Amino acid sequence: MLLRPTLRNSKNKKVMKKIGIILLFAALLLQGLGQEVTAVNSDTTKQGTVADTNDITRVIIGNDAISIDNKQDAVNLKVGDRGLTILESLEGTGPKIKFRNFKEDDLDLQDDKNNSKEDKERRRNRFKGHWSGIEMGFNNYLTSDRSFTLPDEIDYMSLHSGKSFNFNLNFSQLSIGLTRHIGFVTGLGLDWNNYRFNGNNNIQKGSTGIIEPFIPTGLLNKSKFTTLYLTLPFMLELQLPTDHNRINLAAGPIGAIKLNSHSKMVFDDGDKVKSNSDFSLNLLRYGLTARAGYENFQIYGTYFMSPLFQSGKSPEGIALYPFEVGIAFTIND
Repeated sequence: MLLRPTLRNSKNKKVMKKIGIILLFAALLLQGLGQEVTAVNSDTTKQGTVADTNDITRVIIGNDAISIDNKQDAVNLKVGDRGLTILESLEGTGPKIKFRNFKEDDLDLQDDKNNSKEDKERRRNRFKGHWSGIEMGFNNYLTSDRSFTLPDEIDYMSLHSGKSFNFNLNFSQLSIGLTRHIGFVTGLGLDWNNYRFNGNNNIQKGSTGIIEPFIPTGLLNKSKFTTLYLTLPFMLELQLPTDHNRINLAAGPIGAIKLNSHSKMVFDDGDKVKSNSDFSLNLLRYGLTARAGYENFQIYGTYFMSPLFQSGKSPEGIALYPFEVGIAFTIND
């Protein structure tokens, strides 16, 4: 029963001895560094914490003006912005005393933060979207109730779906990275739509601007209506890493402005007739585009929510909404 008080007194004496040694180090440090410590107010606090179990001593004087941290392998002394670390072990060939400037340490931390920001910026800049390249597919249009079947009164607008081709050349791209694998993609492209008519007819713009059928006197081998638009998308793209490659998913709004339009008929005897006209097409159109793919191979689809022809000038007043689907080969390096 008498052993516990004896051990406790011995341990307390040991701790007090350490505190005395540490305070002596602090006094020498104050004199050696020439650091002036001024009390901020008359009620400057003194705090001391002693941990017996881990053999650690910590003393803080004057709102951290003097800080002493004694651990098992080293003693850290801080006076103001300057201090030193004294290693207790004599093993090894490294320095036993290391002088420190805490303001410079703070600058190092700030540099680390700046480097971290630069790393994030570099990762964002490494994001490359998938837009520039070529696209090939089919195009068609739907009625306002999203049906492929056209009313009988505009049967002449029916298309040969397997021969109504779409070709896009996306020549400009801008990638705006949010992270390494997520970002916005925009750019410019040229969109050619070839609407191949199924009947022995074509279309023309009437005297009032309303689109009406054109019935030739001879038999047609081919009859089509072609438009050319300049497109501008704005898509959000997500890239999912798989091994060393990526699966790409992107979607967003797309706008377009009409550059040209014409019709062309090829007769059985080889004669060709081409007619350039605006065909009462909407100058501007807008819609939604989406694409999914693996690396630089994509499947795309675009649906325009604005009708093909101007309001009141479409065939028999029936609005038609164009769309296109196909495959794309992109260049994102």
